[in-house]
Amino acid sequence: MPDMHAHPIGRQLATFLLLLLSPWLAAARSAHAAELFLETESFDALGGWKLDTQFIQQMGSPYLLAHGLGRPVDDAVKTIQVTTPGTYRVWARTFDWVARWEAPGAPGKFQIWIDGQPLEPTFGTESADWAWQDGGTVQLDAGPTEFRLHDLTGFDGRCDCIYLTTELDQPPPPADEILSQWRRQQLGLPEEPAERGPYDLVVVGGGYAGMGSAISAARMGCRVALIQDRGVLGGNGSSEVRVWAMGNIRRGKYPRIGEIVEEFADSATKSPGRYEEFEDEKKERIVRAEPQIDLWLNHHAFDAKTEGKRILSVDALNTKTGQVTRMIGDRFVDCTGHGWLGQWVGADSDMAPDGRMGMSNMWRWDETDSPQEFPETPWALDLNMEDFPYPRDHHGQWFWESGFDKDAVGSAESIRDWNLRAVFGAFNAMKNREGADDHRTAILTWVAYVGGPRESNRLLGDVILTQEDIVNKRDFPDGCVPSTWSIDLHYPKEQYAQKYPQNPFISKAVHDQRVDRMYGYPVPYRCFYSRNIDNLFMAGRNVSVTHEALGTVRVMKTCGMMGEVVGKAASICALRDCTPREVYQDHLDELLELLELPGKARRSTPSAPIVIGEDALPKAPAYGIPSGVDPRSLDGVVVDDREADLQGSWGSGTRDINYIGWGYRYASPNSGATATFVLTAKEPGTYQIRLRAAPFDNRATKANVEVRWNDRATTHAVNYRGSEEGEFVDVATVELNSGDELTVVQRSAGANGLIHADAVQMVKIDR
Repeated sequence: MPDMHAHPIGRQLATFLLLLLSPWLAAARSAHAAELFLETESFDALGGWKLDTQFIQQMGSPYLLAHGLGRPVDDAVKTIQVTTPGTYRVWARTFDWVARWEAPGAPGKFQIWIDGQPLEPTFGTESADWAWQDGGTVQLDAGPTEFRLHDLTGFDGRCDCIYLTTELDQPPPPADEILSQWRRQQLGLPEEPAERGPYDLVVVGGGYAGMGSAISAARMGCRVALIQDRGVLGGNGSSEVRVWAMGNIRRGKYPRIGEIVEEFADSATKSPGRYEEFEDEKKERIVRAEPQIDLWLNHHAFDAKTEGKRILSVDALNTKTGQVTRMIGDRFVDCTGHGWLGQWVGADSDMAPDGRMGMSNMWRWDETDSPQEFPETPWALDLNMEDFPYPRDHHGQWFWESGFDKDAVGSAESIRDWNLRAVFGAFNAMKNREGADDHRTAILTWVAYVGGPRESNRLLGDVILTQEDIVNKRDFPDGCVPSTWSIDLHYPKEQYAQKYPQNPFISKAVHDQRVDRMYGYPVPYRCFYSRNIDNLFMAGRNVSVTHEALGTVRVMKTCGMMGEVVGKAASICALRDCTPREVYQDHLDELLELLELPGKARRSTPSAPIVIGEDALPKAPAYGIPSGVDPRSLDGVVVDDREADLQGSWGSGTRDINYIGWGYRYASPNSGATATFVLTAKEPGTYQIRLRAAPFDNRATKANVEVRWNDRATTHAVNYRGSEEGEFVDVATVELNSGDELTVVQRSAGANGLIHADAVQMVKIDR
C-alpha cells in the first residue's frame, strides 16, 4: 500500500482528513477520558466567598468572589465522589482582574487544595479576561475527594468552575456562553428545561419595580412569577448595595399609588446605610405572604422565546445548580434595569451614546480600639489624599461613581472592578500614605461588590417622556406615577477627573429643580409598555424616557410605583384578554379606577369582587402625608399655606416648630408679598378666625391681616410670634351662614418683621 505522506497531494489529503475528523477524534478521546466538573457556586460551603451573579450575561456564569477587604476569606469547600482513579489535569476558569489595565501585583490570588494539598500553581495570576488556567496534574484515588478554594489576599479573587480530565493534553473548550452545550453536558442537565406556568404575569427583576409589579398584580388576582438573580430582593435598595430609597410616594393625581411601596421600603438614615436598615428579610416575607406569587430567588433570566410580536416564555438559570426553568406567561414585565428582556426579544430601545450616568460602589470604614494594618495595594489606583473627597462620617457615598462613557452593559464587570481599585487605592492613601497618622485604628468594614448602576438601555413605549414634558407640566390623560425627584444627572467631577480622565471615579450631580417635589409630575402609563412587543411591560429605570427625563424617574420609590401601575394594568389584560396598549386605548377608565384603590385591596382572580381589608391605609392628600401636623386632625376648617394664593417673594421652611401640613412660608416686611386664604362655612354660626404663628425672634409682632366676608372687611394687627410654642393666634370673630366664603389676606406692608404663613383655621364657637 503506498505511503500517503510521501506525496504532497497525499499529505494535503491527510491534513484535510485530520481537520475533518478532529472534533470526532477529540470526542472519542473524551469518551474514554474520565472527567470531573465543579461549578463553584454549587460548593457545599462557600466560607467567606460571595456568589456573584451580576455579569452572567457577559461572561456566561455565576462565580465565587473572595471579597475580604484585604483579609483572606475562609475557604469554600466541596466534596465529590471520584469513581475513576487516575492522573487528572486540573483547569480553573479565572483571570487576573487588574491585568486589563496592566496593573502589577495580581491581587486576586488563590489556591486550589485537593484532599488537603495545594496545587502548585497560584490561580488568578494569568489572562486579562476570563479563561482557563492550567493547574497541573494530580493523582486521584477512588472515593470521596475534598476540594477547597483557598484565598490568599482578600482582594476579590474569583473562580467560575474547575474541570479535571484524564485527557492530559486536551484543554477544555471556551465557556463564555450561558449554559453552553459543553457545560450542560458536564452538569448532566436535560436538553429541555422544566416548565412552570402559565402565569398571568412574569416579572423579571426583583428590585423595587419588580416587587411593586408582582405584589400589585397578585393582589389584583393575577398568578405571578417573580424572578430575581440574587438571594435577596430590593436591588439597589437591598443590603448588598445600600442606596436609601428616594422619591416621594402617596401623592399627586392618584395618592393611593405608593401604598404598596411603603410596605416594603427601607427607612435608612444614610446612604450607604447599615445592613439591618434595609430589612432584606422583611421584603422577602412580604412577597412570600402573597399566595399568587411564585418567588424564584437565585434565578437568572437569560433568554426568551417569542412568536411574532409576543413573548411566550423566559428561561431562568438556577445560579446555584445550573438547572434551567422555563417560565411560560401571557405577559411579561422587564424590571431588570438594563432592559435585558427587551433586548432578547427585539423591543425598540435606546441608549445615550455617551455621557451616561455611571455605576456606584459605596463603602464604609470605621474606627477600632487598636491599630489596624492594611496591605499595600500597588495594583489599585495610585491615589493620594488630594485625589478623592475625604469619606466623612465614615462613608464613601453615591459619588464614588465611574463608567460614564464606558459600555454600561458589556463592560459592567470592568466598571465595577475600576470602582474597587478606586476604593482600595483611597483607603491605601488613608492607611499607608499621607493619611496614615490620622487613621492608625481605621478599618474597612464594608465595600459593595454589587454595583449600583444608573443608566443603560431604555425600552421605548408609545410615549417617550422628555425633560420638556416634565418642566412644562405637559398633561397626559394617563399621567399617574408622581415623579418628585429633581432632574438629577451625574457627570465626572472636574477636580478629581484630572488624574484619571479616561475613567473618572468621582461624580457630581447637576439638578434641574423645576419638578414639583411635593405634588409630583404624573408620568404617563404609556411609558410602561413596549411600542413593538405586544405583551411586554417595563418598570424601573429602563422605561420609555429620554436620558434627561431619566434623571427624575430613576429613583427607587418612583420605580416601585411604576410597578404598582403595571401590576394593575396586567390584571386588566388578564380580565379583558387585551394588550397593554389596549388598556390605554379601550380600558383607561378602568385602570384609573384601580389606581384609586388602597394598596391592600385584593381579589382572588381578575374577575372576582374586590375586597378592601381593615388594614388599608387612609388615603393621603394630594401633597402626600404631611410631615407636620395633619390639617385633617384639627378642629374646624383648616386651609394650609399650600392651598393659599401666594404673591411676591416667599421663603419656605420646616425648622424647629410644630408646623401644619408640609412646612411654612415667610416673607420680608414691605416686600409686597401677600398670602390669600379662602375658607367656606359648613353651617351657620359664630366663627373664630385664627392664624398659625411661629416663636421666632425675627417674626413680626405687628402686621396687618385683612378679613373679608360677604360685603364686610376688617383689618387686624397680628403678633406672628404668638406664644412660646407658636400655635394659633386669634384674629377676628365673625358671623357666617352656611356656604359663606371668608377670605384672609396676610400682607407684608407695614410689618415690623417677617410675616409667617402656615395655616388659617376657622372654628365655630358658642356666643
